[in-house]
Amino acid sequence: MSSLALAARDSSTMVRRQLKRLIRYPSMTIQLIITPVILLLLFVYVLGGTLGAGIGGGRDAYIDYVLPGILLMAAATAATGTAVMVATDMTEGIIARFRTMRISRASVLTGHVVGSVVQQLLGMAVLIGIALAIGFRPNATTLEWLAAVGLLTLFVLAVTWLAVALGLKSSTPEAASNAPMPLVILPFLGSGFVPTDDMPTALRWFADYQPFTPIMETVRGLLLGTPIGDNAAIATAWCAGIAALSYLWAKRTFNKT
Repeated sequence: MSSLALAARDSSTMVRRQLKRLIRYPSMTIQLIITPVILLLLFVYVLGGTLGAGIGGGRDAYIDYVLPGILLMAAATAATGTAVMVATDMTEGIIARFRTMRISRASVLTGHVVGSVVQQLLGMAVLIGIALAIGFRPNATTLEWLAAVGLLTLFVLAVTWLAVALGLKSSTPEAASNAPMPLVILPFLGSGFVPTDDMPTALRWFADYQPFTPIMETVRGLLLGTPIGDNAAIATAWCAGIAALSYLWAKRTFNKT
């Protein structure tokens, strides 16, 4: 069997390990799904009337506006769980055990990444389903839906590799649980919940040029038909860049430990 075939076999084994872990310990998965749903309901039913009026609509208009931001926040929240699982594996000795076995070193990280991506995409699907049930009304074509899903998948892949790298660098699972927290805040400091036009100048500059804003604007434009401009190219570049750099960082850190 070729080295590539062995790596693929070992990676599939590690992916099954991660998926079985999610099934065996469902509390984290449920929490990662429930938290964004609660945020969605909070912003729509508690704050949606006021914030919707601020963007020239009402509660129904606000659910259309806010969903992309909560989708990205859901992925950022799930990255915390990924970082914790990676740090747990590193500190409990299972990685040392794997290194004594004849398996592909890359398969260990691949299992974490693929398992987390599957978990996050399922969570996003649940969130979109609930949003549709309470009033989200996209007008996207099939091609636009595919493009939006593709961009969200690329974003999930990027933050997952970043979470893996942060988990590898963390000394304990507790430290790993705090490392990805800035990612959860970025949708608030962008166009996730309100437009950036009325923000103070310095904050508006940061909000317009941080990576989450073009991603949210692109998803919003694809699903709702709002102008996208050059946001799609910028969003793709941000996601690809973060994914590539985080992968290299994670690989180097894993090989050094």
